[in-house]
Amino acid sequence: MIRTAKILSCLLLAATVLAAVGCGDEAHSRLRVVHASPDAPNVDVAVDGKTVLSNVAYETASNYLTIRSGARRVEVRPTGTTTDVINATPSFTKNKDYTVLAVDTVANLAPLLLNDNNSAPAAGQVKLRVVHAAPGAGNVDVYAVPPGTDITTVDPTLSNFAFKAVSDYLSVPAGSYEVFVTPTGTKTVAIDSGTITLSAGQVRTAVALDAPGGGAPFTAILLADLN
Repeated sequence: MIRTAKILSCLLLAATVLAAVGCGDEAHSRLRVVHASPDAPNVDVAVDGKTVLSNVAYETASNYLTIRSGARRVEVRPTGTTTDVINATPSFTKNKDYTVLAVDTVANLAPLLLNDNNSAPAAGQVKLRVVHAAPGAGNVDVYAVPPGTDITTVDPTLSNFAFKAVSDYLSVPAGSYEVFVTPTGTKTVAIDSGTITLSAGQVRTAVALDAPGGGAPFTAILLADLN
């Protein structure tokens, strides 16, 4: 079942956020972090050497952190250690939003940086984006359909969607949906979200994931980007 991603506001202590942000008139960006590595332990996340998230569990997303724009060093390490499993220096444009996912198994762990577009959708619409972060799933087809739809009678919304692929934002009318994920070219359901109700003005990102430890049964989380 797609679950609303747990918000880690309790971890965002004012002191660490201020340390990461800085002060004055510097340009800023926003960064959200998702733990999407199925066999990795809980992790800590540092920006420019300052720990901003602690003890982050698999299938968990932070809220947006405010960081300085420009090239920032982002480190991910097993909780309580100083050994980086990710050490990257992406560049962030001022006044833009980003999501970084720690993806794949520990042996192949890498950051996946997304450029988020949190501008409001058109009146009465919802913006929905899909991320394939399930290394055990192979290429998949994705169906975003009214609840109870027999997917054998319809074409997929996204076809032959590869691991680490990120869809464009889909603009859909507000309402209730069911998301099915199947191995490409089949109608065998690997993920069934159940009914998801989306309200006008929302922006959402759905992330397909392996089960904890890796492989099936596959699952997903739904990130609340806007509203």
